[in-house]
Amino acid sequence: MNGIWLEFERPIVELEKKIEELRGLKGVDDEIQRLKAQAEKLKKTIYSNLTRWQRVQLARHPRRPYPLDIIELITDDFLELHGDRRFADDHAIVSGIAGINQHRIAIIAHQKGRDTKEKIRRNFGMPHPEGYRKAMRIMRMAAKFKMPVVTMVDTPGAFPGVGAEERGQAEAIASNLFECATLPTPILVIILGEGGSGGALAIALGDRILMMENAVYSVITPEGCASILWRDASKNKDAAEALKMTAQDMQTMHIIDATIPEPVGGAHMDYETTAKNIRSAVIKNLDELVGIPIPELIQSRIQKFRNMGVYKT
Repeated sequence: MNGIWLEFERPIVELEKKIEELRGLKGVDDEIQRLKAQAEKLKKTIYSNLTRWQRVQLARHPRRPYPLDIIELITDDFLELHGDRRFADDHAIVSGIAGINQHRIAIIAHQKGRDTKEKIRRNFGMPHPEGYRKAMRIMRMAAKFKMPVVTMVDTPGAFPGVGAEERGQAEAIASNLFECATLPTPILVIILGEGGSGGALAIALGDRILMMENAVYSVITPEGCASILWRDASKNKDAAEALKMTAQDMQTMHIIDATIPEPVGGAHMDYETTAKNIRSAVIKNLDELVGIPIPELIQSRIQKFRNMGVYKT
């Protein structure tokens, strides 16, 4: 497992270590096959009974594929476009144009970093206002050239620093929500990992919202919620349960439209299968959305979000 595992994965890791120790020895083929079967059974048992906090851990897994990993695997080409034409180029948001199947699309995504240098450059996937303004610039361009927009969400939230607030963080997010509501082109949203608060929602207002099986989507992180409600960040597991932030929860509450399956063990276990599942979902939904007249599409999009949180009796 490449030296990185979560606490609840330890029983699987121990079995895999035993299997590795037996490799190369004579007369142990039957034992290896028995242990392999046991490991597969254990994986299915563990990953089919995950708690909400365990799904949060998978959504944050350091080896989980990030948008640029997925873009490389599912698109025929990708030309990155930079800058908001006002202040700067925010590296926490990547954007550009690409081809997928017969569609020419605009892609906008959060991007975290893997090593320390890249994490700092990407600001841990937390955009500044210029990141959201860059996203909207690309969305307007997509609408102008009649290209569907595909967004990929993976952020703990918008950056809350003083500089970001001085440059209009809340206004930038609000403007994106306002303009996305009536943007005259199809918008497909994929929650890849963490979907945190307004930082996620700023590029997540769309016609179809899909969510990876082990992704999470909520108004606040479990740690932040626990700190506010109980004055104790260690109650993150309780907060995760209360927030009901998993893909399964979101689909039950009609916040999202569908869940994209992940390989057993999570997306980080098999990038190729993960990308294949995402590509199929993107093509299927784009094929459907591009056939809907724009006025009907916009009206349906507005109604979709108006219905959220409204209870009919």
